[in-house]
Amino acid sequence: MKIIKYIPLVIALFFLVSCEEVINVDLNTAPPRLVIDAAINWRKGTNGSSQKIILSTTTGFYSNVIPKVSGATVSIKNSKNVNYIFTEIPNTGEYRCTNFQPIIYETYVLTVVYNGETYTASETMQSVTPMYAIQQDQNGGFSGKDYQIKVTFDDPPVKNFYMVQFFPDFYKSPSYQVIGDEFTNGNRKSWSFSDEDLKQGTKIAITHYGISEAYYNYMNKLISVAGSSDGGSPFQTPPATVRGNIVNQTNIDNYALGYFSLNEVDFKNYVIE
Repeated sequence: MKIIKYIPLVIALFFLVSCEEVINVDLNTAPPRLVIDAAINWRKGTNGSSQKIILSTTTGFYSNVIPKVSGATVSIKNSKNVNYIFTEIPNTGEYRCTNFQPIIYETYVLTVVYNGETYTASETMQSVTPMYAIQQDQNGGFSGKDYQIKVTFDDPPVKNFYMVQFFPDFYKSPSYQVIGDEFTNGNRKSWSFSDEDLKQGTKIAITHYGISEAYYNYMNKLISVAGSSDGGSPFQTPPATVRGNIVNQTNIDNYALGYFSLNEVDFKNYVIE
């Protein structure tokens, strides 16, 4: 009887100890794919000549290191066959161009040559209206008492798509939102952002983008899959199920992840009062 009496206690202790163990599940790691982060952003008030493209590869689920890609050839050509060369900062996977010329509604073609394979993408640069005003209140969050900021802008009476990036100073990576104007074309629109950890003195970097419809659809899926709240970013580890606009012209099955976009952006820093 004494043995039976202590069995439940032993079982309970076993489960308590087991819950503290870290279990790494063996996962099948797919061959690495090229990841091309080719977001050409033209900030209002600048000439947009300095641009960068980052190349990396996918890695294992448990890896905290993102492998950088060196030795690629990277360029962007406009419709007049002006070719802009992006040169790598040695051994960083970051390719830079200092003489890029952004033109609204101009179409550009990205070409990346890596490991004997050629990747291309075509996109048109989109414009954006400036942010009109930034306001704050304490009606945000689930409690209805958190700090909240509201960013307004005027939408022109044509079809447009937008993205915003909120980057509070305590986040490790920014939060993203996207929106179209299907039902509000030509009206004043707004973004809102709230977090329970916002407080007086918090600095928030706000970037407002004009984006293409195709990029809107891509980002909408990416945000849904990856999530971007509480400092998460859809650009941290691109899910393999979300394909961008980059095509491998040499071997279509060996597709790259990432997206080639050209966006005019408006940027402001805001401090919670």
